[in-house]
Amino acid sequence: MLITLIELLVVLLALYLGSRYGSLALGAIAGLGLAILVFDHGLKPGTPPTDVIYIIVAAVTCAGVLQASGGMDWLVQLAEKVLRKHPQQITFLAPLCTFFLTVLCGTGHVMYTLMPIVTDVAIKKGIRPERPCAIASVASMIAIICSPISAAVVAFSTISAINGFHVSIPQIVAVTLPSCLIGVMVAAAWSYRRGLDLDKDPEFQELIKDPVQRNYIYGNTATTLDKKIDAKSKRAVYIFLAAIIIIVVLAFAQQILPAYDTIQAVEGAKDVLLPTGKTVSPESLASAGILMAGVTEKVPVTIKMYLVIQIILISAAALMIIFCGSKPKNAVAGNVWQSGMVAVVAIYGIAWLANTFFGAHMEHIKDLLGAMVAEYKWTVALMFFVFSVLINSQGAVIVSLLPVAYALGVPGWVLLGALPCVYGYFFIPNYPTDIATVNMDRTGTTKIGKFVFNHSFMVPGLISVVVSTLVCYALASIFF
Repeated sequence: MLITLIELLVVLLALYLGSRYGSLALGAIAGLGLAILVFDHGLKPGTPPTDVIYIIVAAVTCAGVLQASGGMDWLVQLAEKVLRKHPQQITFLAPLCTFFLTVLCGTGHVMYTLMPIVTDVAIKKGIRPERPCAIASVASMIAIICSPISAAVVAFSTISAINGFHVSIPQIVAVTLPSCLIGVMVAAAWSYRRGLDLDKDPEFQELIKDPVQRNYIYGNTATTLDKKIDAKSKRAVYIFLAAIIIIVVLAFAQQILPAYDTIQAVEGAKDVLLPTGKTVSPESLASAGILMAGVTEKVPVTIKMYLVIQIILISAAALMIIFCGSKPKNAVAGNVWQSGMVAVVAIYGIAWLANTFFGAHMEHIKDLLGAMVAEYKWTVALMFFVFSVLINSQGAVIVSLLPVAYALGVPGWVLLGALPCVYGYFFIPNYPTDIATVNMDRTGTTKIGKFVFNHSFMVPGLISVVVSTLVCYALASIFF
């Protein structure tokens, strides 16, 4: 037991140090923890989550090429038109815009271009920018579990199918999207009157007494409306949207997907004695592609959905490069591609570390937590949330903990209901979107408090996650 606790401490320390250094360090330091467990403690290495990683690479490549084409600029421009047309409702419209941009693109990092505009609209209308900015940042992140091309959603569907809970990507989104949208809107309603208006805020009024600060706040205008969007950029958006629609349609109608022959062991077949005197199992023969009557057989298998998603997204990226003038080097230089690759490294290291630890100690974990989770199934939501606070990645939380939750006997519909809780990294405001939002609010009303936890994102984040989880749990219990 002492050895298990020491190994758990290694895992937690790796996660803590990774989150402290941030970025690529999340995955790299998790890899260091993995090395200690494998080479020093002799644990069997787990399996890295390659399927999820490949989907992230495909999605990020497609979104990065879209950004390089100027297509994202057009989407942001459309969002800006909505915000400037109805500035009084900025607290509700800003999170709606960031929410649906994430749903479309599969990453919350598309909000960087929009946040200065949100701040500008609020300032021009005399609205405290903290109100729309904080909830808009939260909305951009919680929407990840509502995107049909996000790694988190695909990972949930894939891992659930392996564990006997067959839920398609559209079915997941049909539950999570309305749930998270309700949670975000409730948080926006709370944010509508938070804090003092700018003309009544003594701290802000003291700030603008300085002519330099006043000019900085009121003299600048952030906008994308003066940017000309050419036909190629719009064409890239159409290709991207078509790819998403095709993925959703095929996920609904998987019977139309192509099938191919594969060799598998015949059920109940016994080991085969070879002329060399060696005994071989039917599974070994099947994996080697050897067809043997009564032992292995050829069966048609429909192509897996996670492969379909990769093929379509990579193909869409290629079409944007060929027909929309998207330059690959610009895609690689963009913040969407770079932040996505950071997520790849984080999931690679963290999920592999967690898989190794949990795989080695699953019996201990069942003994310790099995009874509690069986009695209080909602505790799995708390487990998701706490782990998310530590590692800043929804995909990594799902890949690391979902197999554990299934092994503990938690039903699939309960896990689907708890899915909003994989977003907990607003709790400690060190995630790039939160930091960027603070920096983009020229008035300084969106901030990280003196005691770290008293920051602008805490209450909107808690409201969004709690309400979204309650609604998601209710819908999952009704439909599944």
